[in-house]
Amino acid sequence: MSDPTLPQCVINCATYSRDGTRRDIGLDAISDVLAVDDGSFVWVGLYEPDEGILDKLQEEFCLHDLAVEDAHNAHQRPKIESYGNSLFIAIHTAQKIDNRIRFGETHMFVGPRYLVTVRHGASISYKSARARIEREPDLLEHGPGAALYAVFDSVVDNFMPIVEGFTQELNELEKDIFAEDFRKETVQELYDLKRELTRLRMAVSPLQDILGQLARSRGGLVDEEIQLYFRDVLDHAVRINETTDTLREMLTAAVSVNLSLVTVRQGEVVKRLGAWAALLAAPTLIASWYGMNFVHMPELPGQWSYAVLIGAVIAICLVLYIGFKRAKWL
Repeated sequence: MSDPTLPQCVINCATYSRDGTRRDIGLDAISDVLAVDDGSFVWVGLYEPDEGILDKLQEEFCLHDLAVEDAHNAHQRPKIESYGNSLFIAIHTAQKIDNRIRFGETHMFVGPRYLVTVRHGASISYKSARARIEREPDLLEHGPGAALYAVFDSVVDNFMPIVEGFTQELNELEKDIFAEDFRKETVQELYDLKRELTRLRMAVSPLQDILGQLARSRGGLVDEEIQLYFRDVLDHAVRINETTDTLREMLTAAVSVNLSLVTVRQGEVVKRLGAWAALLAAPTLIASWYGMNFVHMPELPGQWSYAVLIGAVIAICLVLYIGFKRAKWL
Protein backbone atom coordinates (compact mmCIF):
# COMPACT_ATOMS: atom_id res chain seq x y z
CA MET A 1 0.00 0.00 0.00
CA SER A 2 1.31 3.46 -0.89
CA ASP A 3 2.14 6.07 1.72
CA PRO A 4 -0.92 8.32 2.24
CA THR A 5 1.40 11.32 2.60
CA LEU A 6 2.64 10.84 -0.98
CA PRO A 7 0.77 12.12 -4.06
CA GLN A 8 -1.71 9.62 -5.48
CA CYS A 9 0.37 8.99 -8.58
CA VAL A 10 3.36 7.96 -6.43
CA ILE A 11 2.75 4.28 -5.75
CA ASN A 12 6.01 3.60 -3.96
CA CYS A 13 9.00 5.57 -2.73
CA ALA A 14 11.49 3.63 -0.64
CA THR A 15 15.16 3.18 -0.02
CA TYR A 16 16.77 -0.27 0.10
CA SER A 17 19.97 -1.00 1.94
CA ARG A 18 22.38 -3.74 0.93
CA ASP A 19 21.32 -5.91 3.85
CA GLY A 20 17.73 -5.99 2.59
CA THR A 21 16.22 -3.33 4.82
CA ARG A 22 13.46 -1.22 3.29
CA ARG A 23 12.56 2.25 4.51
CA ASP A 24 9.73 4.35 3.05
CA ILE A 25 10.67 7.97 2.44
CA GLY A 26 9.13 11.12 0.98
CA LEU A 27 10.15 12.68 -2.32
CA ASP A 28 11.93 15.54 -0.58
CA ALA A 29 14.17 13.09 1.29
CA ILE A 30 15.56 11.44 -1.86
CA SER A 31 18.50 13.83 -2.26
CA ASP A 32 19.39 13.41 1.42
CA VAL A 33 19.48 9.63 1.04
CA LEU A 34 21.64 9.83 -2.08
CA ALA A 35 24.03 12.20 -0.35
CA VAL A 36 25.08 9.40 2.01
CA ASP A 37 27.25 6.86 0.17
CA ASP A 38 26.19 3.74 2.07
CA GLY A 39 25.45 1.46 -0.89
CA SER A 40 21.68 1.87 -0.65
CA PHE A 41 19.43 2.79 -3.57
CA VAL A 42 16.02 4.42 -4.03
CA TRP A 43 13.10 2.93 -5.94
CA VAL A 44 10.26 5.22 -6.91
CA GLY A 45 7.16 3.78 -8.58
CA LEU A 46 4.77 6.12 -10.42
CA TYR A 47 1.51 5.64 -12.30
CA GLU A 48 0.62 8.30 -14.90
CA PRO A 49 2.32 11.14 -12.99
CA ASP A 50 1.76 14.80 -13.76
CA GLU A 51 4.52 17.11 -14.93
CA GLY A 52 5.11 18.47 -11.45
CA ILE A 53 6.06 15.05 -10.06
CA LEU A 54 8.44 14.31 -12.93
CA ASP A 55 10.04 17.73 -12.58
CA LYS A 56 10.51 17.05 -8.87
CA LEU A 57 12.19 13.71 -9.58
CA GLN A 58 14.35 15.29 -12.25
CA GLU A 59 15.60 17.67 -9.61
CA GLU A 60 16.18 14.95 -7.02
CA PHE A 61 17.92 12.46 -9.34
CA CYS A 62 19.45 14.95 -11.84
CA LEU A 63 17.66 13.21 -14.73
CA HIS A 64 18.44 14.22 -18.29
CA ASP A 65 16.01 16.67 -19.92
CA LEU A 66 15.47 14.45 -22.99
CA ALA A 67 14.69 11.41 -20.87
CA VAL A 68 12.16 13.34 -18.78
CA GLU A 69 10.61 14.74 -21.96
CA ASP A 70 10.14 11.18 -23.26
CA ALA A 71 8.59 10.12 -19.95
CA HIS A 72 5.99 12.88 -20.28
CA ASN A 73 4.81 11.27 -23.54
CA ALA A 74 2.95 7.98 -23.04
CA HIS A 75 3.44 6.88 -26.66
CA GLN A 76 7.09 5.91 -26.90
CA ARG A 77 8.56 3.12 -28.97
CA PRO A 78 10.41 0.46 -26.98
CA LYS A 79 14.02 1.56 -26.60
CA ILE A 80 17.03 1.85 -24.31
CA GLU A 81 19.12 5.02 -24.27
CA SER A 82 22.20 5.95 -22.30
CA TYR A 83 22.65 9.36 -20.70
CA GLY A 84 26.06 9.39 -19.08
CA ASN A 85 25.95 7.07 -16.07
CA SER A 86 22.18 6.54 -16.33
CA LEU A 87 19.76 4.72 -18.62
CA PHE A 88 16.29 5.50 -19.92
CA ILE A 89 14.27 2.44 -20.93
CA ALA A 90 10.80 2.34 -22.50
CA ILE A 91 8.92 -0.94 -22.89
CA HIS A 92 5.37 -1.94 -23.75
CA THR A 93 3.25 -3.99 -21.36
CA ALA A 94 0.03 -5.98 -21.75
CA GLN A 95 -2.83 -6.89 -19.48
CA LYS A 96 -6.03 -8.88 -20.04
CA ILE A 97 -9.08 -6.86 -19.01
CA ASP A 98 -12.67 -8.01 -19.73
CA ASN A 99 -11.39 -10.71 -22.12
CA ARG A 100 -9.56 -8.07 -24.16
CA ILE A 101 -5.84 -7.37 -24.31
CA ARG A 102 -5.02 -3.85 -23.18
CA PHE A 103 -1.58 -2.43 -23.81
CA GLY A 104 0.38 0.06 -21.75
CA GLU A 105 3.90 1.36 -21.30
CA THR A 106 6.54 1.49 -18.61
CA HIS A 107 9.34 4.05 -18.65
CA MET A 108 12.34 3.47 -16.40
CA PHE A 109 15.16 5.70 -15.24
CA VAL A 110 18.13 3.71 -13.92
CA GLY A 111 21.15 5.18 -12.19
CA PRO A 112 23.92 3.95 -9.91
CA ARG A 113 21.68 4.38 -6.86
CA TYR A 114 18.13 4.72 -8.11
CA LEU A 115 15.36 3.17 -10.17
CA VAL A 116 12.27 5.10 -11.23
CA THR A 117 9.41 3.20 -12.91
CA VAL A 118 6.69 5.20 -14.65
CA ARG A 119 3.62 3.22 -15.73
CA HIS A 120 1.08 4.39 -18.32
CA GLY A 121 -2.16 2.73 -19.41
CA ALA A 122 -2.90 -0.94 -18.83
CA SER A 123 -0.01 -2.16 -16.74
CA ILE A 124 0.09 -4.38 -13.70
CA SER A 125 1.60 -3.04 -10.50
CA TYR A 126 5.21 -3.93 -9.75
CA LYS A 127 4.30 -4.75 -6.17
CA SER A 128 5.22 -8.40 -6.78
CA ALA A 129 8.62 -7.36 -8.15
CA ARG A 130 9.29 -5.26 -5.05
CA ALA A 131 8.15 -8.08 -2.79
CA ARG A 132 10.49 -10.49 -4.57
CA ILE A 133 13.67 -8.49 -4.07
CA GLU A 134 12.64 -7.79 -0.49
CA ARG A 135 12.40 -11.56 0.07
CA GLU A 136 15.81 -12.11 -1.52
CA PRO A 137 18.40 -9.88 0.18
CA ASP A 138 21.12 -11.48 -1.97
CA LEU A 139 19.61 -9.70 -4.98
CA LEU A 140 19.56 -6.36 -3.21
CA GLU A 141 23.33 -6.51 -2.92
CA HIS A 142 23.47 -5.81 -6.66
CA GLY A 143 21.65 -2.49 -6.33
CA PRO A 144 19.24 -1.00 -8.92
CA GLY A 145 20.26 -3.62 -11.49
CA ALA A 146 18.55 -6.29 -9.38
CA ALA A 147 15.36 -4.21 -9.10
CA LEU A 148 15.46 -3.61 -12.85
CA TYR A 149 15.71 -7.37 -13.41
CA ALA A 150 12.71 -7.96 -11.14
CA VAL A 151 10.65 -5.48 -13.19
CA PHE A 152 11.58 -7.08 -16.53
CA ASP A 153 10.95 -10.55 -15.15
CA SER A 154 7.49 -9.46 -13.99
CA VAL A 155 6.67 -7.92 -17.39
CA VAL A 156 7.80 -10.97 -19.38
CA ASP A 157 6.08 -13.43 -17.03
CA ASN A 158 2.85 -11.47 -17.50
CA PHE A 159 3.00 -12.15 -21.25
CA MET A 160 2.98 -15.93 -20.76
CA PRO A 161 -0.65 -16.42 -19.61
CA ILE A 162 -1.76 -14.06 -22.38
CA VAL A 163 -0.03 -16.21 -25.01
CA GLU A 164 -1.48 -19.37 -23.43
CA GLY A 165 -4.92 -17.75 -23.62
CA PHE A 166 -4.41 -17.08 -27.34
CA THR A 167 -3.45 -20.73 -27.85
CA GLN A 168 -6.61 -21.90 -26.09
CA GLU A 169 -8.78 -19.52 -28.13
CA LEU A 170 -7.27 -20.82 -31.37
CA ASN A 171 -7.94 -24.43 -30.32
CA GLU A 172 -11.57 -23.56 -29.62
CA LEU A 173 -11.94 -21.75 -32.95
CA GLU A 174 -10.70 -24.83 -34.83
CA LYS A 175 -14.02 -26.51 -34.06
CA ASP A 176 -15.87 -23.63 -35.74
CA ILE A 177 -13.47 -23.65 -38.70
CA PHE A 178 -14.37 -27.25 -39.60
CA ALA A 179 -18.05 -26.98 -38.69
CA GLU A 180 -20.63 -27.81 -41.35
CA ASP A 181 -22.32 -24.42 -41.16
CA PHE A 182 -20.42 -21.31 -42.21
CA ARG A 183 -20.33 -18.56 -39.60
CA LYS A 184 -19.20 -15.08 -40.51
CA GLU A 185 -18.33 -14.55 -36.85
CA THR A 186 -15.62 -17.22 -37.10
CA VAL A 187 -13.64 -15.24 -39.67
CA GLN A 188 -14.14 -12.08 -37.61
CA GLU A 189 -12.84 -13.82 -34.48
CA LEU A 190 -9.84 -15.18 -36.37
CA TYR A 191 -9.03 -11.69 -37.65
CA ASP A 192 -9.38 -10.13 -34.20
CA LEU A 193 -7.15 -12.79 -32.70
CA LYS A 194 -4.46 -12.25 -35.32
CA ARG A 195 -4.62 -8.48 -34.82
CA GLU A 196 -4.12 -8.88 -31.06
CA LEU A 197 -1.23 -11.28 -31.65
CA THR A 198 0.41 -8.79 -34.00
CA ARG A 199 0.16 -6.07 -31.37
CA LEU A 200 1.53 -8.46 -28.76
CA ARG A 201 4.48 -9.28 -30.99
CA MET A 202 5.20 -5.56 -31.41
CA ALA A 203 5.43 -5.38 -27.62
CA VAL A 204 7.51 -8.54 -27.08
CA SER A 205 9.91 -8.40 -30.02
CA PRO A 206 11.75 -5.17 -29.02
CA LEU A 207 12.25 -6.60 -25.52
CA GLN A 208 14.77 -9.03 -26.98
CA ASP A 209 17.07 -6.25 -28.13
CA ILE A 210 16.75 -4.34 -24.84
CA LEU A 211 17.34 -7.44 -22.71
CA GLY A 212 20.22 -8.44 -24.95
CA GLN A 213 21.95 -5.11 -24.35
CA LEU A 214 21.44 -5.37 -20.59
CA ALA A 215 22.72 -8.96 -20.58
CA ARG A 216 25.88 -8.04 -22.54
CA SER A 217 26.76 -4.64 -21.07
CA ARG A 218 30.15 -4.36 -19.43
CA GLY A 219 31.10 -2.02 -16.62
CA GLY A 220 27.65 -0.48 -16.51
CA LEU A 221 24.75 -0.40 -14.09
CA VAL A 222 24.19 -4.16 -14.34
CA ASP A 223 26.95 -6.33 -12.91
CA GLU A 224 27.94 -9.71 -14.32
CA GLU A 225 25.97 -11.79 -11.83
CA ILE A 226 22.69 -9.98 -12.57
CA GLN A 227 23.43 -10.30 -16.30
CA LEU A 228 22.92 -14.04 -15.86
CA TYR A 229 19.40 -13.30 -14.64
CA PHE A 230 18.78 -10.99 -17.59
CA ARG A 231 19.85 -13.78 -19.97
CA ASP A 232 17.21 -16.01 -18.38
CA VAL A 233 14.54 -13.33 -18.93
CA LEU A 234 15.81 -12.91 -22.50
CA ASP A 235 15.33 -16.64 -23.08
CA HIS A 236 11.73 -16.38 -21.88
CA ALA A 237 11.11 -13.38 -24.14
CA VAL A 238 12.53 -15.26 -27.15
CA ARG A 239 10.27 -18.24 -26.44
CA ILE A 240 7.22 -16.00 -26.14
CA ASN A 241 8.12 -14.23 -29.38
CA GLU A 242 8.58 -17.55 -31.21
CA THR A 243 5.27 -18.84 -29.85
CA THR A 244 3.57 -15.65 -30.98
CA ASP A 245 5.02 -16.02 -34.49
CA THR A 246 3.87 -19.65 -34.62
CA LEU A 247 0.35 -18.69 -33.55
CA ARG A 248 0.22 -15.94 -36.17
CA GLU A 249 1.21 -18.43 -38.88
CA MET A 250 -1.40 -20.88 -37.63
CA LEU A 251 -4.04 -18.14 -37.69
CA THR A 252 -3.10 -17.23 -41.26
CA ALA A 253 -3.45 -20.89 -42.22
CA ALA A 254 -6.74 -21.13 -40.30
CA VAL A 255 -8.22 -18.18 -42.19
CA SER A 256 -7.11 -19.72 -45.51
CA VAL A 257 -8.53 -23.13 -44.58
CA ASN A 258 -11.81 -21.57 -43.47
CA LEU A 259 -12.20 -19.66 -46.73
CA SER A 260 -11.21 -22.75 -48.74
CA LEU A 261 -13.80 -24.86 -46.95
CA VAL A 262 -16.43 -22.21 -47.64
CA THR A 263 -15.49 -22.27 -51.33
CA VAL A 264 -15.65 -26.07 -51.42
CA ARG A 265 -19.06 -26.09 -49.73
CA GLN A 266 -20.36 -23.50 -52.17
CA GLY A 267 -19.09 -25.66 -55.02
CA GLU A 268 -20.95 -28.65 -53.60
CA VAL A 269 -24.14 -26.62 -53.39
CA VAL A 270 -23.71 -25.40 -56.97
CA LYS A 271 -23.20 -28.98 -58.18
CA ARG A 272 -26.36 -30.18 -56.44
CA LEU A 273 -28.34 -27.29 -57.83
CA GLY A 274 -26.97 -28.04 -61.31
CA ALA A 275 -27.89 -31.72 -61.01
CA TRP A 276 -31.46 -31.01 -59.92
CA ALA A 277 -31.77 -28.38 -62.64
CA ALA A 278 -30.75 -31.00 -65.23
CA LEU A 279 -33.28 -33.48 -63.82
CA LEU A 280 -36.03 -30.90 -64.13
CA ALA A 281 -34.88 -29.75 -67.57
CA ALA A 282 -35.57 -33.08 -69.29
CA PRO A 283 -39.33 -33.36 -68.52
CA THR A 284 -39.71 -29.60 -68.93
CA LEU A 285 -38.22 -29.76 -72.43
CA ILE A 286 -40.41 -32.67 -73.52
CA ALA A 287 -43.55 -31.16 -72.00
CA SER A 288 -42.86 -27.84 -73.71
CA TRP A 289 -42.72 -29.55 -77.09
CA TYR A 290 -46.14 -31.07 -76.64
CA GLY A 291 -47.53 -27.88 -75.24
CA MET A 292 -47.16 -25.91 -78.47
CA ASN A 293 -50.60 -27.01 -79.76
CA PHE A 294 -49.48 -27.75 -83.31
CA VAL A 295 -51.91 -29.86 -85.35
CA HIS A 296 -49.41 -32.13 -87.06
CA MET A 297 -47.24 -33.50 -84.25
CA PRO A 298 -45.99 -37.12 -84.02
CA GLU A 299 -47.74 -39.54 -81.69
CA LEU A 300 -50.70 -37.24 -80.99
CA PRO A 301 -53.36 -39.65 -82.22
CA GLY A 302 -51.68 -42.76 -80.76
CA GLN A 303 -53.59 -44.71 -78.10
CA TRP A 304 -50.52 -45.27 -75.87
CA SER A 305 -48.65 -42.06 -76.66
CA TYR A 306 -49.30 -40.54 -73.23
CA ALA A 307 -48.05 -43.60 -71.39
CA VAL A 308 -45.02 -43.90 -73.67
CA LEU A 309 -44.18 -40.23 -73.06
CA ILE A 310 -44.42 -40.63 -69.28
CA GLY A 311 -42.24 -43.73 -69.41
CA ALA A 312 -39.64 -41.94 -71.56
CA VAL A 313 -39.52 -38.99 -69.16
CA ILE A 314 -39.12 -41.31 -66.17
CA ALA A 315 -36.37 -43.30 -67.94
CA ILE A 316 -34.45 -40.17 -68.90
CA CYS A 317 -34.70 -38.76 -65.37
CA LEU A 318 -33.65 -42.11 -63.89
CA VAL A 319 -30.58 -42.28 -66.14
CA LEU A 320 -29.62 -38.71 -65.23
CA TYR A 321 -30.16 -39.39 -61.52
CA ILE A 322 -27.92 -42.51 -61.59
CA GLY A 323 -25.24 -40.62 -63.52
CA PHE A 324 -25.24 -37.68 -61.10
CA LYS A 325 -25.26 -40.05 -58.13
CA ARG A 326 -22.19 -41.87 -59.41
CA ALA A 327 -20.47 -38.54 -60.03
CA LYS A 328 -21.39 -37.57 -56.42
CA TRP A 329 -23.32 -34.53 -57.54
CA LEU A 330 -26.31 -35.75 -55.56
